[in-house]
Amino acid sequence: MSQHTAPAPIASLAMITLDAAETAPLAHFWSAVLGWPIAHLSEEYAMLTGPSHALGIGAIPDFRAPQWPDDGRKQFHFDLAVEDLEEAAARCVELGAERVAEQPGETWIVLRDPAGHPFCLTQAANWG
Repeated sequence: MSQHTAPAPIASLAMITLDAAETAPLAHFWSAVLGWPIAHLSEEYAMLTGPSHALGIGAIPDFRAPQWPDDGRKQFHFDLAVEDLEEAAARCVELGAERVAEQPGETWIVLRDPAGHPFCLTQAANWG
């Protein structure tokens, strides 16, 4: 097994920003799911602060939600580690997520947040 040394970083990840039609529903949804406080909320922009990163939400005119299944066009998604898949999925649906019809695996559950961004709930035990 070879060991690779990572090059010196050029930057560090500070925030991931999601586009949405409205900021408030998505800010409240992700705040409840991740347990991160909403640091800023306006009609144009919202920011949640996590332990080492932030999540931004920007209002975009004519926002079009990603699709699932997507044939490789969604660009990225969150994989969230949870202890109980079904319990976590039910709670996310209560908060406004949608469980998608097509589920491609047995060790994760694909949902869409209130703005349509796909995300996966995965078994925490599988992450080591």
